Amino acid sequence: MTKNESAPLKNLDMWEEDLLKRYPDRDSIAEGKSREEYRNYDNPERDTVREFYRLNHTFQTYDFVMKKRDEFLKFNKKEMPVWDAFQFLNQLVDDSDPDTDLDQFHHLLQTSEAIRRDGHPDWFVMVGLLRDMGKVLCLFGEPQWAVVGDTFPVGCAFSDKVVYPEFFAGNRDSQDSLYRTRNGIYSPGCGLDNVHFSWGHDEYLYHVVKDYLPEEASCMIRYHSCYVIHQQREYEHLMSERDQKMFDWVRNFSRYDLYSKSPERPDVATLKLFYQDLIAEFFPPKLHW
Repeated sequence: MTKNESAPLKNLDMWEEDLLKRYPDRDSIAEGKSREEYRNYDNPERDTVREFYRLNHTFQTYDFVMKKRDEFLKFNKKEMPVWDAFQFLNQLVDDSDPDTDLDQFHHLLQTSEAIRRDGHPDWFVMVGLLRDMGKVLCLFGEPQWAVVGDTFPVGCAFSDKVVYPEFFAGNRDSQDSLYRTRNGIYSPGCGLDNVHFSWGHDEYLYHVVKDYLPEEASCMIRYHSCYVIHQQREYEHLMSERDQKMFDWVRNFSRYDLYSKSPERPDVATLKLFYQDLIAEFFPPKLHW
């Protein structure tokens, strides 16, 4: 795979900037930043974003997802405490970020602090802090299109509500007589626990931390990039009643996920003790990645 195919985006934040254009906030929750300011990011090169989604939609097949699950869900890449994982993630810092000059950890702190200010439970705050930790996949050698991007079910027909749906024409599953059907390999109402999703940072992190967090938190992590469900309301025929309730939490979290970024730098020295205690409340001393 060439460098352009592995990393078509100048930085991972270009995907989030594109999300902000597609889903502008009604009431910005980040202090000092209006709704219009969120919509006035420097325009990314549209051809770059399109190429990212062409690669994502072409190669995110059912077989690819199964291969990545087998490769990464052994959790044998690295063992480290959560706090050390934040420093590991900061290797993804890129000076070309057009929004702020903050590193990945500061962005996560902004989200968790916005959630904490609004009085949500500790596990909700924890999700804000962890939500992008799965991006360490990039540091394990994964291409951008297998780390970020809107997620969607595989093993059944691709929805035309997924961004750039025309690129699914290049996905071999679109020609499969079973995978191209509405239900595919699934049964109506089977529940999303039984549905496989495109591979990326959401799915990976979900499996790393799901045994330590409440069900609501796990769902928020797994589905926060699945805009085709929590915004477009597609694939509801596969969802259970429990899924419908869980997605109320996912939608609540989504506004923090997208709209809490700000140029204001969090005071890490002041916040560190609180978050170290919060991490210790939920997680063992080390996690396997």
